[in-house]
Amino acid sequence: MFGEEKADIGHTVVVGGGPAGLSAAYELQRLAPDAKVTVFEASSWLGGIARTENYKGFRFDIGGHRFFTKVPEVESMWREVLGSDFLRRPRLSRIFYRNRFFDYPLKPFDALMKIGPYETFRIILSYFKWKVRPYEQEDSFEEWVINRFGGRLYMHFFASYTEKVWGIHPREIQADWAAQRIKSMSLKTAVLNAFSRKTTAVSLIEEFDYPRKGPGMMWEKTGEAIEAKGGTVRMNAPVVALERSGNRIEAVVVETPDGRERIEADNFINSMDLRTLIHCIDPPPPPEVVEAASRLRFRDFILVALVVDKPDPFPDNWIYIHSNDVQVGRIQNFRAWSREMVPNDTQASIGMEYFCWEEDDLWKADDADLIDLAARELEKIGLAKFEDVVDGTVVRQPKAYPVYDTVYREALDIVVDWLGTLENFQTVGRNGQHRYNNQDHSMLTGMLAARNLLGDNHDVWAVNVDRAYHEQFERERPETARGEPATVGAGRS
Repeated sequence: MFGEEKADIGHTVVVGGGPAGLSAAYELQRLAPDAKVTVFEASSWLGGIARTENYKGFRFDIGGHRFFTKVPEVESMWREVLGSDFLRRPRLSRIFYRNRFFDYPLKPFDALMKIGPYETFRIILSYFKWKVRPYEQEDSFEEWVINRFGGRLYMHFFASYTEKVWGIHPREIQADWAAQRIKSMSLKTAVLNAFSRKTTAVSLIEEFDYPRKGPGMMWEKTGEAIEAKGGTVRMNAPVVALERSGNRIEAVVVETPDGRERIEADNFINSMDLRTLIHCIDPPPPPEVVEAASRLRFRDFILVALVVDKPDPFPDNWIYIHSNDVQVGRIQNFRAWSREMVPNDTQASIGMEYFCWEEDDLWKADDADLIDLAARELEKIGLAKFEDVVDGTVVRQPKAYPVYDTVYREALDIVVDWLGTLENFQTVGRNGQHRYNNQDHSMLTGMLAARNLLGDNHDVWAVNVDRAYHEQFERERPETARGEPATVGAGRS
């Protein structure tokens, strides 16, 4: 519980200027206005993968970020920072499969017409078959999905797309990823949602908020707010070492244009990826911890932003591409998110998203070749003509998605157990916890880490999709007296 008088917690260093790190700094300043906070961001922008890039006035989102949450304290922070700069947007998305566009979420009559009555009948039979004789133990993504949707629907709408996104077979992806990202959905739930005006699943929301100039607007404003309250936000300042003395971190070493700089602090909140983090700690952790961190993998991401010399070729926010005839995994129409993402009404801004590994030829390809590939695939899908693409740019995002492969859980447990021995150190966010969190869950881990510095005892590892959407988190208004702080359940799984 927060007292009326805040203890002097000294200097807090936050590593990483993404949603988790910036939320930690913002929350700490909100609760303890005199706190000294310094944020170090390795790149020249804030927001991490939730940033907004700008190319000749065309703004684009790295991956598509809906602002929707059932966590009141996250909602409060969004409103405090952006206020009227949020737009209420309708969700429209489809699946491209077998050269047809299917509504997503799937609608029975739409799917029936496009798949055909015979295959629809087989999907229903398969669903009941797996309800009667399900996998007794759900270890993999494949088993988790088949138990809820049946083998035929899994084959149509999960198997190939999942492998395209992650680069590994769905049976090599752990079931906890499916449980986190697909939540408690089943074929029955999907059908009921299709006939109901009120959607019960978070993944199927029909409307969401979106900053009028893209998600990066939120994090640019947050950085400004932190500095306005006396904090420091330093960009182009990668942390290259964390100096350790026993079970305490004493200082960080930052690479600057003028050379390396050592900064001492009392508390440290990290959001850089765990693999890099462990290799930055000096003296290093035990060999088994270093080895475990080396086993944590990340899927990388390429966005090819195309300028099409015609108005929007499709109305969707995004389209999932379930076709092995093209390499693109998802396509965004940025004006469908906000009109201010595109500088004029005569052209369209289209994002072609590719999932790969850094060692792949695709990652290493020239920008011009990637733009050419994206333009040709856009035409092959039937969304625009190749000659209508008049410009483009490429953004490569390393370590975009933590991989839930067959070795990650054991490796993560080893790393987390050792990090738990550090007295003045917490790690938060998607990469800082090797957890495929949504933006709001990453923010919540940062907020709870800030509260821990003021005397709370939250387990930031307990913030996961199901808990964050189904438990109540209360954030009191600044003018009221504080009662019990927000809590989450125990455990990391």
